[in-house]
Amino acid sequence: MSKKPKLETVAKEAGVSVATASQVMRGAGRISELTRKKVRLAAKKLNYVPDGRAAAMRSGENREIGLSIHKIANPFNAEIISGASDLFESEGYLLSVLDARDDAERQRNQLEAFIRSTRGGVLWVPAEDTPKSTFELLTTHQLPSVTFLRRSEFADLDHIGIENAKATAEATHHLAELGHRRIAFLGGTARVAVRSERIEGYTSALAQLGLGAPIVWDCEDGRVAGMQAMDEIRRQHPDVTALVCNGDMVAIGACLALQRRGEMPGREVSVVGFDDIQDAELAVPPLTTMAVSPYMLGRKLARVMLERIREPDMPITVSHVPARMVLRETTKPPMQR
Repeated sequence: MSKKPKLETVAKEAGVSVATASQVMRGAGRISELTRKKVRLAAKKLNYVPDGRAAAMRSGENREIGLSIHKIANPFNAEIISGASDLFESEGYLLSVLDARDDAERQRNQLEAFIRSTRGGVLWVPAEDTPKSTFELLTTHQLPSVTFLRRSEFADLDHIGIENAKATAEATHHLAELGHRRIAFLGGTARVAVRSERIEGYTSALAQLGLGAPIVWDCEDGRVAGMQAMDEIRRQHPDVTALVCNGDMVAIGACLALQRRGEMPGREVSVVGFDDIQDAELAVPPLTTMAVSPYMLGRKLARVMLERIREPDMPITVSHVPARMVLRETTKPPMQR
């Protein structure tokens, strides 16, 4: 087995001093492009990779960021990860991602692992029922932290959220303006602020419009659960002609259930999603949704983290991203009966 290459070996191969090779690998110093190219080619030839842990110990900086999120397979989360990863990479940082599955203890273990491996910062969606001690863990170790979607009540951290109530109220008003009078809310089971805010926007709009009692239907935010829930709603509430959904995945599932019944989304039942994942536009028929552009949201998260790392003493920032209605083919006036 060949020995792991050292910086000294790279310097010798390139015909430069160790100090020059070190500056090239760190992207520092006033060094000619020709010399930089020679060092990089030597490093590639020898399969040399700088020891990031040693560099972090010397400089006090670690260019790896941890992300703890729930259900990586969810397309919304996948697009957030893609956006954050792309921006970090363009700035010379690496993003490592772990799936907490909305489990507070599992997430605590992940955050401890990020601290042990000296991550430069952590992006995370606090799990349901996250205890105060988890936030104290991060503040004790002074790890730059940005929460998103769910804001902490225990710690003053940078946060990016969504204008959830305003978005679902707009979706409900849109359906009412089309003529719908029995509108249900579909999706989600977690007792978290994001869903509560979305339900609040829906129910407040119903009250303002005088459209009667709300129908809030719990189910997991996925295609299969959305299909099953839609069948039950049609059976138990045949007068419902429109849905405001907690996410695009459950909305797409509801649309699939309608089609299996021989009904058409936007004809028998209008459906509004939330997020505007790529599948929303590609669905048949294309899904009307409240768009928050998850890829761009991921980039915004990365920018906030980099600002916190570069200016650790700057004031805490809290921002809420507005949702924009994207009209497609799943919302139309109700059928005349």
